[in-house]
Amino acid sequence: MIIEQQITTAIINGIKCLYDADVTAAQVQLQKTKKEFKGHLTLVVFPFLRISKKSPELTAQEIGDYLVKNEPSVASFNVIKGFLNITVACQCWIELLNGINADSHYGIVEPTDDSPLVMVEYSSPNTNKPLHLGHVRNNLLGYSLSEILKANGYRVVKTNIVNDRGIHICKSMLAWQKWGNGITPETAGKKGDHLIGDFYVLFSNKLKEETTALEAKGLSKEEAEAQSPLMQEAREMLRKWEAGDKDVRALWERMNNWVYAGFDETYKRLGVNFDKIYYESETYLEGKKKVLEGLKSGIFYQREDGSVWADLRKEGLDEKLLLRSDGTSVYMTQDIGTAKLRFDDYPINKMIYVVGNEQNYHFQVLSILLDKLGFEFGKGLVHFSYGMVELPEGKMKSREGTVVDADDLMDEMINTAREISKELGKLDGLSAGEAENIVRMVGLGSLKYFILKVDPRKNMTFNPKESIDFNGNTGSFIQYTYARIQSVLRKAAELGIVLPEVLPTGITISEKEENLIQMLADYSAIVKEAGDSYSPACIANYVYDLVKEYNQFYHDYSILHEQNEELKQFRLLLSANVGRIIKSGMSLLGIEVPERM
Repeated sequence: MIIEQQITTAIINGIKCLYDADVTAAQVQLQKTKKEFKGHLTLVVFPFLRISKKSPELTAQEIGDYLVKNEPSVASFNVIKGFLNITVACQCWIELLNGINADSHYGIVEPTDDSPLVMVEYSSPNTNKPLHLGHVRNNLLGYSLSEILKANGYRVVKTNIVNDRGIHICKSMLAWQKWGNGITPETAGKKGDHLIGDFYVLFSNKLKEETTALEAKGLSKEEAEAQSPLMQEAREMLRKWEAGDKDVRALWERMNNWVYAGFDETYKRLGVNFDKIYYESETYLEGKKKVLEGLKSGIFYQREDGSVWADLRKEGLDEKLLLRSDGTSVYMTQDIGTAKLRFDDYPINKMIYVVGNEQNYHFQVLSILLDKLGFEFGKGLVHFSYGMVELPEGKMKSREGTVVDADDLMDEMINTAREISKELGKLDGLSAGEAENIVRMVGLGSLKYFILKVDPRKNMTFNPKESIDFNGNTGSFIQYTYARIQSVLRKAAELGIVLPEVLPTGITISEKEENLIQMLADYSAIVKEAGDSYSPACIANYVYDLVKEYNQFYHDYSILHEQNEELKQFRLLLSANVGRIIKSGMSLLGIEVPERM
């Protein structure tokens, strides 16, 4: 904030003048004054006591006196022990608002051709089931993080890796082959990803019937699964796929295309997208090549059974399998192959993987292996590790069909938004099309905000009903406030009021209005903090605090009925800029805001 920089410089000059000592800007600890004290900014004076050789109170008093005499932006001060509470002069806040108003991209740093390139991987679905609630959190975090990094001046490539091969894919294929009777998404009237998910669950149920019967004959669970005819057929299908069997590959392509069409619909509705999609069926062979190169150069070693391993005991870890004895790859091998292809495609400066915290160890190992193999981004690889998302009823399980599909969840959110909006009269006077668009924005906005306001590292419980509340810390509360601001601005335009580009600095404003300007000014620092800490929650909670502060101002002060014309224009310009920052912040979370409600 410009005011902080001015006052910091004045403090440095003051310490030189008062005590003939040089201090740096880093030593000047300025922070927002706590609400229970009078002032805007507080200086911690304890670091300067060895210079002043005086008590904390006297040191603060002397610095405060100097600032009032020599720095026009300081109106007054008070001392509480070793803390100097500074009140900023009224005209500075008006100047600050004028500066924010003049900057149409306030708080956002635009990338240039020379900006570092960051690749963000998120989503990572399997083609044997539709996207579910866990994927929703992953996609929302990945997309928002990408937008926040862009707002911090980085070039960003959003990427997805699709797990389209392996035994789990063969399970769905085999179930469709055996019991599908040629059904397609068109004949079933169902999205392709949902149809394939049904066959994955069907396979699991049929397998359970077989293994239960075998266990009844005295076999262990593992033995029963190994001897299950169904499981043997699935393994045989996988073997044929790896051997390039034409019929198996044709079926695989056909069913995967059904799933991709379904995924695309879900992504579009959720408002997320990708610049590049990679497929494990194309990357795992590249991974095998890199591992064999590493074996040849002595980075890895081979055991007697032919399996290839990395010895990471010097790094404080264990030995990691990279190729099985039969030559087949593991997940780590696939990730090495994907990294190789990405590095070929883009000059990546930093690679960020948005993956749940159950994979922490995997990415610790991957970082070391990529570094050993010579990938420049290996050491700096970031695992954006997030917690699990559950429902009030508990955990979800794909095999048992108890997962909450992303599509069903979005439907429920939109329906809930429709019911609550109708009850509260939020849709009165709107056309059917307008009302439906607003209901969509509110339903999906509530879903996104509820998930993104939580610290990503924490596990969370998603409660659909709780997430749509027009009075709480919710997306709908923020959206309604934005719409309210736009309504005020429309009424002002109807009255012929034209907002000035620059406000006169002689206006006297209230403490509440000063606080709002200070919060607006904080936006650029919040965007930077969110980028540095990889936390969309910083943005979400900042926007909520701003909205809460604005609503108190709206309740306490008249805007359109204010008799003083200059004050009326100030409040309208302040409202317009609060609306602008709300919209900017929400867009970094991937959330739309309606112009009317």
